[in-house]
Amino acid sequence: QVQLVESGGGLVQAGGSLRVSCAASGRTFSSYAMAWFRQAPRREREFVAGINWSGANAYYADSVKGRFTISRDNAKNTVYLQMNSLKPEDTAVYYCAAVRIYGSSSYRVLSDESKYDYWGQGTQVTVSS
Repeated sequence: QVQLVESGGGLVQAGGSLRVSCAASGRTFSSYAMAWFRQAPRREREFVAGINWSGANAYYADSVKGRFTISRDNAKNTVYLQMNSLKPEDTAVYYCAAVRIYGSSSYRVLSDESKYDYWGQGTQVTVSS
C-alpha cells in the first residue's frame, strides 16, 4: 500500500515558476514509476510527466516539454514537478500517481492513467494572466 500526498500548489502569475511535491509512504518507493497528471475544470484528466523508478528516464506531454521537469529523490520518497514559464492554460488540479514497475518504462505506459495503482488527493495550481 502506498499513500501519496501532494503539496506546493498555489497561485502564480503567468511566466512564473512553481514546484509541486509528492511524498509517498512505504519502504518500496523505488519500485514504483511515478507520474503527474492534471485536470482542469470541465476537462478530462491528462498526463503531464512521468519518471521511471531510478529517475534515469523521464517523459513529458508536448504541452509542457521544455518548461516542466519531473525528478525524484528515492531517499526522501518524494517526486517533484518543477514548472517554469507557467501559462494560464496550466491551471488545474495536479495529481501524482504511482505504478509498480521495477525496470524499463516507456511514454506509452507511463502516460496511461489506467496503469496506475495509487493516486494522491491533488493540489491546485492557478496561473493568472
